[in-house]
Amino acid sequence: MMIRSKEEFPKVPEIDALKAEISTYKKLFSSVLDIFNHTVLDGIMDSAVSHIVENSQLGFIVFLWRPFQNREDVSIKVYKDCEIVDTRFHLETITPFERFFRENPVPISFAELQARMNNHEAVDALLPVNPELVMPVQSPLSLYGLILIGRKAQNEVFSSTELAFLKQLMAFVSLAIQNHLNYDHSLRDGKTGLYNHSFFMTRLNEEISRIKRNSFASSVIVIDVDSFKRFNNHYGHMAGDRVLEHIAAMIKQSVRLEDIPSRFGGEEFTVLLPNTCTEAAWFVAERLRVSIANLHVQWEPKLPQVTISLGIFTFDESDDLTAGEIISRADSALYESKRQGKNRTTMWKPGIQFQQK
Repeated sequence: MMIRSKEEFPKVPEIDALKAEISTYKKLFSSVLDIFNHTVLDGIMDSAVSHIVENSQLGFIVFLWRPFQNREDVSIKVYKDCEIVDTRFHLETITPFERFFRENPVPISFAELQARMNNHEAVDALLPVNPELVMPVQSPLSLYGLILIGRKAQNEVFSSTELAFLKQLMAFVSLAIQNHLNYDHSLRDGKTGLYNHSFFMTRLNEEISRIKRNSFASSVIVIDVDSFKRFNNHYGHMAGDRVLEHIAAMIKQSVRLEDIPSRFGGEEFTVLLPNTCTEAAWFVAERLRVSIANLHVQWEPKLPQVTISLGIFTFDESDDLTAGEIISRADSALYESKRQGKNRTTMWKPGIQFQQK
């Protein structure tokens, strides 16, 4: 057996440094596991903020991201001491940062970002927040968002250990957000941000299976924009797109988190209302119809009033229907609304015949 000399053993300061490094990596590993266990964006952000605050007393953290793949809209979430806070901070677009972070895909101090982007107006837009660090959320081809890290309490300087931990942790947070947005975008209609037809049908089939195991009712609403061709034909397709975007936004405001609003195709939308009886579905549909009838879509020249027609079908465990048959019945009720003069809601009942478009 080979006996080591005393000089070959690590010295106490080196051992202490190794222990500290191991402890840091344990914290990082635990934090990353918790962050990736969340399947919704809010959960990812909440978890990330919680772990960051545990290790560094930050003034604030701001998440900026594009909720829709092909649009400029920017969503903003501001945290202070692990709590979400209201703020008037607003950012029109993150597109001006895209080229910079494609060439420099690493976290950067805000001061250096200002200098290297020559005080670009997009950087100036971040001045109300005045972060310490700016971190990109990106893939090789696209910038999904930015994470702004505030200064420490009392403007203390970050230690090298804190900065290293922050950068390593936020690299994983960025990946978790990127993965979620990629997945979410694959389920969404690019124009309206609602779920796409494929995802809606998947969830409808799941709901059919679920109600067979439980005693409750669920409902489907089918929605069609009345006389939609006049918007495209008389005012142009851009006007038609604007109408669809406004209707989609109103649908999202009118339903619960567990509901599945989708763009079914063209100017037709569908909403799956799990665990919702006929009366409740009627209330949702009528509230939406009235809201759309009072909607004013800004356009030049002025657009005619937008209205919608709706059809509802409610199903429970006693029904032995396929997803296609459920949609057909809601569609039949929709076309009864059209036949009765449009801008109305109709519940399916026996005797309403399915009508081809």
